[in-house]
Amino acid sequence: MMWGYGMNPAWLWLYGALSLVAVVILIVWTVRVFRDDASSPVGARRSDARRILDERYARGELTTEQYREQVAELGEKP
Repeated sequence: MMWGYGMNPAWLWLYGALSLVAVVILIVWTVRVFRDDASSPVGARRSDARRILDERYARGELTTEQYREQVAELGEKP
């Protein structure tokens, strides 16, 4: 017998499992980075409706009360 030559086949399952886990983590991370969603952990992205409300409030088209009511209807915090 040739002890000590080559890799022990009993450990190959661990290498395969770790490789699979690494690939899954890489795919999940890539999807989270590149998806255009408000729930993305990469940054707080606002919805288009909220952005429009913010612009209207900044231009003075909405009062503070109207702005807060409409933001609450969107289910977001002012």
